[in-house]
Amino acid sequence: MKHLFTIGPVEMYPETLKIGGKQVPYFRNDEFSNIILSINKGLKKLLFNKNGEIILLTSSGTGAMEATIMNCFTKEDNLIIINGGSFGHRFTQICDVHGIPYESVNIIFGETLTREMIEDKLNNGKFTGLLVNLDETSNGQLYDIKMLSDVCKKNNLVFVVDAISAFLADEVNMDKYSIDAVILSSQKALSLAPGLSIVALSEKMLKRVEVIDSESIYFDFKDYLKNAERGQTPFTPAVRVIIELEDMIKRLEKKGIYNIIKHTNDIASYFRKRVNEIGLEYPSYPLSNAVTPIIFPKNNADLVYKRLIEDYGFVVNPSGGNFAKSMFRVSHVGNQSIEDCEELILAISEIIKKL
Repeated sequence: MKHLFTIGPVEMYPETLKIGGKQVPYFRNDEFSNIILSINKGLKKLLFNKNGEIILLTSSGTGAMEATIMNCFTKEDNLIIINGGSFGHRFTQICDVHGIPYESVNIIFGETLTREMIEDKLNNGKFTGLLVNLDETSNGQLYDIKMLSDVCKKNNLVFVVDAISAFLADEVNMDKYSIDAVILSSQKALSLAPGLSIVALSEKMLKRVEVIDSESIYFDFKDYLKNAERGQTPFTPAVRVIIELEDMIKRLEKKGIYNIIKHTNDIASYFRKRVNEIGLEYPSYPLSNAVTPIIFPKNNADLVYKRLIEDYGFVVNPSGGNFAKSMFRVSHVGNQSIEDCEELILAISEIIKKL
């Protein structure tokens, strides 16, 4: 049995696995509606989104990213996109497909995003929104949410945060940082099966959605919001994942969100200390608690990755492209402990000594 140190799917909890073994129930009834109403209430609380609304989409996180752009912006908008890796780039691809103007703040590997990088772009024209993957999962950089929030407030920008990897690992507080849309996905720190994504909309963003005509039947937010009033979705939802989510939210509320973030930070901090102790490195830019990119000076990351699976049953996230041999990434979210991280570190240490 393999142990996952991947950023998604993650190692799941026994309570969730038990739910996954049950028959999927019928869902067009009051019983299931009450589950969705409970989820919406719980998510609003966890995201500090008192006056907003929640949309549940049966799709991957990329589907939620595209749906948010389609329902919250038009060709009359002009966006700033933080593009520091694969997922920031994905926002630019979606805007290209839908013909929405944008300027990309490009960050090369090793750079830290600064306020000046954004303001240099803002000087070039009139902008209406800013889109960011708060934790750029492809390289682990955590962007400064307070700085981004301040820039948006100063320039009257709609603030969209993809927190798919950051949620429950780093602070994501919609009220505190005046975030207008947050995008989540089930298979990251929520530790559920893939297939469900979530979009939380602020009161301000709801007004935008009201006046924008979506060019999609499946991803029409107005339809989802109308159905959510009665605890339903317009189309067949990921029923089992939704039931898993209700259970997870109840457990998260008992633990407290900031206790969960601290737990993840403790694991990440311990792991990074041990990475240095075995002679490896990680990037110097700010890192999310969710993931640690490990740099291999001997360019043998791909070999270590394979040996971890074959000899120990440990699965980490490989890096692609130019980083395939020099780096892989280790997740700290899901059902994971410091003891698990120590086992992984010892395995990596043994492998690199033999290579």
